[in-house]
Amino acid sequence: MIRVFRSGFLTFNKNKYKCSFGKNGFTKNKIEGDLKTPIGNFKVLDCFYRPDRVLKPKTNLNCKKIKKNMAWCDDPKSKEYNKLVSLPFKNRYEKLFRKDQCYDILITINHNIRPIKKNLGSAIFMHIAKKGYKRTEGCITLKKKDILALLKLIDKNTRIKIG
Repeated sequence: MIRVFRSGFLTFNKNKYKCSFGKNGFTKNKIEGDLKTPIGNFKVLDCFYRPDRVLKPKTNLNCKKIKKNMAWCDDPKSKEYNKLVSLPFKNRYEKLFRKDQCYDILITINHNIRPIKKNLGSAIFMHIAKKGYKRTEGCITLKKKDILALLKLIDKNTRIKIG
């Protein structure tokens, strides 16, 4: 079990990693756009990576290459809310193919994915931290080397306990 602590650390087995999370802390009642990380016990799902920037991570998770037209719908009004979508896309979305390195590697977390409920939060990922572990809109972030190390250890049965 991956555990994420308010102190800004994440543990898995005997490994400990510095991390960051939502700008407004943790919440049991996640709402789209609240800048909070959802508290709960979730499955880790898939790994996405940018093949033009990083090698395919060594992991037992299902790995998908991030392409230029990939995005994640974060518009609660859309029937595609909290799903992977292709661009062009008419509703609000978060681009996965970014200029910065944050999404060079990301892991989807099963928060509000199976099943999806409108406005309860979208695009909750584990991804690469910005310089200084800048807080997020709700995601968990780690240094690139730490997320690569974690990916070698986890699989589709791994759970993440946040808060």
